[in-house]
Amino acid sequence: MANTYTQIYIHAVFAVEGRQSLIAREHNDELQKYITGIVTNKDQKLIAINNMPDHFHLLIGLKPTMCLSDLVAAVKASSSGFINDKGWVKGRFGWQEGFGAFSYSHSQLSTVIRYIQNQEAHHRRRTFQQEYLALLERFKVPYDQRYVFKPVE
Repeated sequence: MANTYTQIYIHAVFAVEGRQSLIAREHNDELQKYITGIVTNKDQKLIAINNMPDHFHLLIGLKPTMCLSDLVAAVKASSSGFINDKGWVKGRFGWQEGFGAFSYSHSQLSTVIRYIQNQEAHHRRRTFQQEYLALLERFKVPYDQRYVFKPVE
């Protein structure tokens, strides 16, 4: 795509299936490196990454040659296979269906990076569900709460 110039920054958020706290702290670095590799191999730029035991945050510089849904699907499919192959959880690990995605301007990047990096401190004050609903409301994303957090079956 010669002569195509873009600046697309997306903050993607996705949860462990059933919002279970299955990602052990000792696996964070290895899992984050693995996911970074997935994004990089898809020729996208990973700007920030962090996770809590029940969810992940990615800040991506998205090129227009990649569909965001395809990128997140690749990250989720490959990383869940990686976690299952490593045997890090009892039973089968999976990600909850769907994801949240929020766009930012270049001038907002340092704020978003700090937000992603400070997840642990942030979650001492609010749950993932509170955080996610606040993002949806701040960005005025219409949602049906029955489907935002699907209960464990």
